[in-house]
Amino acid sequence: MSALLRSAANVGKSVVRSRAYQTLAAGSGPTTLAEAGPSGSNASISSTYRKSLGNIPATRVTTLSNGLRVATETNPNYQTATVGVWIDAGSRFETESNNGTAHFLEHMAFKGTKSRTQTDLEKQIENIGGHLNAYTSREQTVYYAKTLSSDVGTAVDILSDILQGSTLNEQAIERERETILREAEEVDKNKEEVVFDHLHASAFQGSSLGLTILGSQKNIETITRDDLTEYIQSNYTPDRMVLSAAGGVDHDALVKLAEQHFGKLNPGNGRKAIKKPKFVGSDLRARFDDHPTAHVALAVEGASWTSPDYWALLVAQSIVGSWDRSLGAAPHVSSRLAQTLYKHNLANSFMSFNTSYTDTGLFGVYAVSENEMNLGSLVNAIQYEWHRLATNVSEGELFRAKNQLKTSLLLALDGTTPVAEDIGRQMLTYGKRLTPWEIDGLIEKVSVADVMRVAGEYIYDREVVLVGYGPVEALPDYNRMRSNMSPIYY
Repeated sequence: MSALLRSAANVGKSVVRSRAYQTLAAGSGPTTLAEAGPSGSNASISSTYRKSLGNIPATRVTTLSNGLRVATETNPNYQTATVGVWIDAGSRFETESNNGTAHFLEHMAFKGTKSRTQTDLEKQIENIGGHLNAYTSREQTVYYAKTLSSDVGTAVDILSDILQGSTLNEQAIERERETILREAEEVDKNKEEVVFDHLHASAFQGSSLGLTILGSQKNIETITRDDLTEYIQSNYTPDRMVLSAAGGVDHDALVKLAEQHFGKLNPGNGRKAIKKPKFVGSDLRARFDDHPTAHVALAVEGASWTSPDYWALLVAQSIVGSWDRSLGAAPHVSSRLAQTLYKHNLANSFMSFNTSYTDTGLFGVYAVSENEMNLGSLVNAIQYEWHRLATNVSEGELFRAKNQLKTSLLLALDGTTPVAEDIGRQMLTYGKRLTPWEIDGLIEKVSVADVMRVAGEYIYDREVVLVGYGPVEALPDYNRMRSNMSPIYY
């Protein structure tokens, strides 16, 4: 779906903002297949679909004595498997002085260990035809490998080696600085990434959640080996790790591998308490009149992963939708915002997002427009749609939005790697994994009243953060925008 952000593409590359799609492990979720699905004449899934969801392999979980959890979804039809370590650590566990350490450490993991040189690591992965990768987000760091099922043991051996035995060679650290600085330059060219970094910095001022993942240029140039070592000791503990695997993998065999390679890790003290950041209504404008398009993000404070309102907000996001002019079809899509922006030529594209974290979130719209003199109308149209969500949602658009959401979430689990990611992410966040039919049930329970209620509580007439990049002179004054939360538009 539009808010599902991409994974890292190559070894050492990073996800520079965290994924918006997170699933909710609510204790009140459906416990039987009958409870999970809709009922009555408006049932949106067929009995065949319901049965297929129920036939998805179970997720097995085993916890080692030191707290490390092993979680797997076994599918004997796969000849490949993805196995990785998901760690409850990211840039949110940094300070302004060491911001960028988690991402720097991710790069260093592939530069050699006490038993393998960098060349040895690369050759061993190539020899088994595997793929080794990693990424860092604001709240998680991930190292994983995709291999043939017969090579899972080798993959676990390599993963444990880079996590526990990296040499963090001083010369390699100096070389990697240049690589990360070049990566930062590439990120700066991606205006979507820039805008979302500004959005976090503005919304969560004075907190670690407002920091970037790569860190400042000054920090990248000054991070030391001691900084990296201290971060490992503080955050890479087994009670904050999940060894997740999906595909052609045997759970019991993986538990034995985990005991062998991770069993000697000393138990940690759990995640340090993190103070909930205060959401600050604000605006930030990086004006560059020579830039061809204006990039605008408008957001309010959203819900955490475990909030009972998470799914209703996700459905609200689906109702707002997304659109790109290059794809056409705007007059016929279900998104009313897309129809308005197309009709009045207010944007080239937009996407709604619902980004969740442990204790807070961001709900909003990100738009790109070459109609720079009508940015006020663009913001006004977004605010009007938010107002409408709180007052006038129809059963028909709710029906479509829920089906679109369920389809996109299922499509996002196509393959062993996204399934392993889903398992690792949910285990860290909730301590369990919801089955797809449980997710289907939670979405299906959302009613028109639920959507309008959460829109009233979270979105309409709430503090808002506005970020503009490019030719944004025509963006409305913040106070005027804040006082215009119930506009009459078109």
